[in-house]
Amino acid sequence: MSDVPTIHTEGLSKVYRTGFWMRPHIGLRPLDLRVERGQVFGFIGPNGAGKTTTIKILMGIHAATSGSATLMGKDHRDPESRRSVGFMPERPYFYPHLTGAELLDFYGRLCEVPEPTRSQRARALLERVDMSRAADQPLRGYSKGMLQRVGICQALINDPQLVVLDEPMSGLDPLGRALVRDLILEERAAGRTVFFSSHILHDVETMSDAVAILIGGELRSQGSVPTLLGQVSRGLEIALRLPPGHTPADDAAMEAILGGALRHQPDQRALLRLDHDDADRAAAAVAAAGCRLLALTPLRGSLEDLLLSEIERAGGAARGGRP
Repeated sequence: MSDVPTIHTEGLSKVYRTGFWMRPHIGLRPLDLRVERGQVFGFIGPNGAGKTTTIKILMGIHAATSGSATLMGKDHRDPESRRSVGFMPERPYFYPHLTGAELLDFYGRLCEVPEPTRSQRARALLERVDMSRAADQPLRGYSKGMLQRVGICQALINDPQLVVLDEPMSGLDPLGRALVRDLILEERAAGRTVFFSSHILHDVETMSDAVAILIGGELRSQGSVPTLLGQVSRGLEIALRLPPGHTPADDAAMEAILGGALRHQPDQRALLRLDHDDADRAAAAVAAAGCRLLALTPLRGSLEDLLLSEIERAGGAARGGRP
């Protein structure tokens, strides 16, 4: 992997001026972000966190108030930095009279993709997202999910090294989400970088190599998915075998000792969820009650757990923000 990151920001910030009195509103606090080449990088946070603001600055749509950013080592303000970038905004607008194939041809021309490569790539992309059947239909007849799929195709028409997708899963059915997930992973396998925002945290968790959490315009966490999730504890699950003749009264006694509720399973087995710190005490209590300890399983937190924890820590900052 190259030492030059695909995306690198230092102190990147944005202050909007709103209303009659042009009062300042902080959309993005100084942001230090590093996205390595070949990564799938998830960018998450609640509504108004500053994710779209960041993306628009990187794509040259908004000007930063302060700080710097580079795309593949080039200043993001230089149009050349985006020559090998593919981008799909959160709410794309496409000319409704064009067909899917014409749309990709249009964007291919804008990106100076020559023929016959342009047509071949358009057909291949439409097939990858299961849209070949609608290639010659006008976009005005497309559903939101179909527009999302063709929008992702236009982001890839120039065979970019960096793909930036703002909410790519929005409006997609389960099949569409699976197709887009596969496509993103294929891009990573080909050595390309994918930077995307999404509110579908399960997809972010399963696809991403690294994640950044933005809340109230401020970066709260950044790192690899295993490292970040290692900070979130959901305790332990203890599996035990109950002794013969176990009664509901015994349940109540054990629950009082262990501080949790037993969940009965077949064959005299039971499960109990505990805090990590209770492991030794629980094991001793199980043995004293004449039960057999079967397993102690750490319960890993999810990306949703981490995000909710960061929102709670951020307090009022989580409610602020302009997207």
